[in-house]
Amino acid sequence: MKQIALVLAIFGLCLGFMGLPYHQAQASNLNLTTWTSTSILAVESGKVNKADKKLGEIGGEKLDLNNSPLRSFRKYRGMFPTIASMIVDNAPYKKVEDVLKMPGLTENQKKLLEANLDNFKVTSPSDDFNEGDYRLNTGSYD
Repeated sequence: MKQIALVLAIFGLCLGFMGLPYHQAQASNLNLTTWTSTSILAVESGKVNKADKKLGEIGGEKLDLNNSPLRSFRKYRGMFPTIASMIVDNAPYKKVEDVLKMPGLTENQKKLLEANLDNFKVTSPSDDFNEGDYRLNTGSYD
């Protein structure tokens, strides 16, 4: 099998060097390839771990003030890192408006939070997302 692969590789190299001008040699042109779309069928197995169950509650456009990691607040201008750190440090919250009662907020920070209250939600704190430093450092860097 290795010998066949070696012969094919050498044959391919020979073809490349013998008859093709340099500007025509291309590794691949993906624009010429037609990729068919496929549907993926999701099957519920009946077994869901606690973290996945919590992610189902948290999911969506709104950030969960009790469980979302610090870095997720970057999508709201002016929140990251200062206000986001305050939110994480002062959790848990019983309702979204409790975030306005954090100690040490300036008037500008309160206004910014008030303007973003519709972007937040509160679910019960989960150990899966609050143990250790997960909310401060998820280990993903982009």
